[in-house]
Amino acid sequence: MSNGNILLDKQNHVAILTINHPPANTWNLATMEAFQEALDDVENDPDVRVVILTGSGEKCFSAGFDVSDAANQERIAALGCELWARVDRFPKPFIAAMNGHALGGGLELALCCHFRLMANHPKIVAGLTELNLGIIPGWGGTQRLMGVVGKAKALDMILFSKRIGAEEALDIGLVNRISPPDELMTEAMAFAETLAERPPIAVACVLRAMSAGEYEGLEQGLAVEAEGSKIVSRSEDCVEGFTAFMEKRKPVFKGR
Repeated sequence: MSNGNILLDKQNHVAILTINHPPANTWNLATMEAFQEALDDVENDPDVRVVILTGSGEKCFSAGFDVSDAANQERIAALGCELWARVDRFPKPFIAAMNGHALGGGLELALCCHFRLMANHPKIVAGLTELNLGIIPGWGGTQRLMGVVGKAKALDMILFSKRIGAEEALDIGLVNRISPPDELMTEAMAFAETLAERPPIAVACVLRAMSAGEYEGLEQGLAVEAEGSKIVSRSEDCVEGFTAFMEKRKPVFKGR
């Protein structure tokens, strides 16, 4: 189905969200609002266990803010901060399939995803290049890049507006995996389907606990973890997991 400038497809417990705003898959107000609706859809659909986020075409995953919609800049910026944080704290795993350039707000969004896969091609780069325009990353980039690659590397990338390729991105831990461009979505789907086989309730509890610790501190993270332990211990998936272990078979989790 199509949701404005965001395409939504669902396959085998996996939702694929495609940023479809050519030529650079930038974010104007209409795209932001469509993304918000798509997030509502996949979060509320119990059949969706994993989400893949990618860009249309071969050039860009996303190049960030759409300067042609400058009249709505304040609203777009507010939504960018809100929705990127929502992805960061999403109760279902998000996989960024970075099929092309991930620049500015586009990389900031990829940083919010739980996993990042990047197409390995000499012309595909990632970077927070806002300082070239005299501005700074404003949708969480200063914090999330530092959290992923460390303060020294984040400062190097941001202050010098460096653009890095897939192999360097893998070396510094910015992405989890790299693959040839024509194999990226196949590998992303295989990864997502494997992840979708994990117990959905337990996965959600892990994501909530880690998110709470990151945003609200260790004490709150431990409290959310303890509550999650109680929730999963009462689930049918817990019974299935232990039963499958005793029967020496692969568990089939239902999310109940």
